[in-house]
Amino acid sequence: MSRLLITALILAAFATSASAQDRYGPPPPPPPQSAGPDDNTHFGWADVLRVDPVYGVSRVETPRQECYDQQVVTRQQGSGSTAGTILGAVVGGVLGNTVGKGDGRKAATVAGAVAGGVVGNNVSRSGDRTYEGTETRCRDVSSVTEQRRIAGYDVEYRYRGEVYVSRLNYDPGERLRVRVSVSPAD
Repeated sequence: MSRLLITALILAAFATSASAQDRYGPPPPPPPQSAGPDDNTHFGWADVLRVDPVYGVSRVETPRQECYDQQVVTRQQGSGSTAGTILGAVVGGVLGNTVGKGDGRKAATVAGAVAGGVVGNNVSRSGDRTYEGTETRCRDVSSVTEQRRIAGYDVEYRYRGEVYVSRLNYDPGERLRVRVSVSPAD
């Protein structure tokens, strides 16, 4: 009967430790006992009670290009081509030659050629044109946005019955490794 009782107690102890292990996960590896020049420092594990993220605001400047269409008017002036002047002079000279007689014919031909040249030049210049259209214009602008980011974590934890608060740059989870240093109070 006593063997049966001892076996039952061993099984109950094993089940309790397995249940605790399932609840908290596998036990953490033992921390190193020495951490520096002084032997009064050791490591332990604290239970994390609360983790509060601490936010900070960062400004981000983003350059970009802003484009828009703008109406434009372009004027092209006729240049008065040489061909128009020559053609007008020839036509004017022929007409002047038909009008005059004798020495007046030569004067009429010259006058007709000069007048025809001026008229031909003006006609060739009358090709002034106006064009309307759109051009795309762009300019560089930068927009500033503020982004809220996590700057750290305020962690409240318990070590050997005492409650402590520290700001960390990471979320430690359920347990926090702590360094314990003991020195005499002066």
